[in-house]
Amino acid sequence: MVNRLSLLVLALLASCGDLPEPFLGNPGQAGRRLAQPPTPRLAVPPPTEALLSDAAGRQLASALASGLQAEEVPAVADRARTNDWQLVATAEQRNAMVVPMFRVLNPAGEDKGHIDGRPVPTAAWAAATPDMLDQTARDVAPQISDLLTSIQRATLRADPNSLYNRVAKVRVANVTGAPGDGNVSLTKQMKTHLSALGPMVQDDAAGADFIVRGNVRMVPIAGGQQRVEIQWVITAASGDERGKVVQLNDVPTGSLDHYWADVAMVVATEAAGGVNDVILRQSGRDPAGSVHGQAGKPLVEGRTSGVEPAR
Repeated sequence: MVNRLSLLVLALLASCGDLPEPFLGNPGQAGRRLAQPPTPRLAVPPPTEALLSDAAGRQLASALASGLQAEEVPAVADRARTNDWQLVATAEQRNAMVVPMFRVLNPAGEDKGHIDGRPVPTAAWAAATPDMLDQTARDVAPQISDLLTSIQRATLRADPNSLYNRVAKVRVANVTGAPGDGNVSLTKQMKTHLSALGPMVQDDAAGADFIVRGNVRMVPIAGGQQRVEIQWVITAASGDERGKVVQLNDVPTGSLDHYWADVAMVVATEAAGGVNDVILRQSGRDPAGSVHGQAGKPLVEGRTSGVEPAR
């Protein structure tokens, strides 16, 4: 159902070939974020059995939703609607402490897992200050996110027809926006490199689990340079966005107006790794063992910048 979104650091690397210098020796802005917004939302209704007033219950629900959003879980402080998962907060007295408890319910209302939060002194819980409620939410949000990941993986593994138990079918759409032969070269190289990583790459959308769309923007900047902005968006067959890889680099103006050649190979090699990581996570698998899945570990030195996750 839900799983956390992960930070993936990508860089434009080259092992051979005659590449424009910025792509070979100067990766430029190398920080990349993969966003994986799951389709179902997680509703966090105000608790009614948490030893809190109505106002404090609303504050806790809002704090929980904000904390989970920081973990890139699509949580909302609201009553559950049809097809929503729920996070139900309760609390109980244990000696001189109050222990907040959190249960995850699927859309059918079935309990799929629960965790206890950090105990809070009874007097502090009764005071229900915004700071205390916010701290409670911040402390527990990563644990809830991990629980959601475990639930998703268990569900996928139990389903013989799920992506966990079969190869993903991926359509790579034609890249758009590149000058010269960039659209053709990038499309071809992405198909080749993504296929080598395991997914079954196909030309049409029939039966595809995911669709990958690449777009290139060439932005003039100072010093006779252009900034190359390449965005790869991964969607489910329904059109819901599942992830995004963004690559940025600066090149001399006009240097890519004709032939992309090995530049397309380098770009697609790194982007394919990021795209595959999205597919693996959406399939309930852990790409941490791959080079591209080592979150926060840059492959080469360079400035870093992130891309805001899609919601």
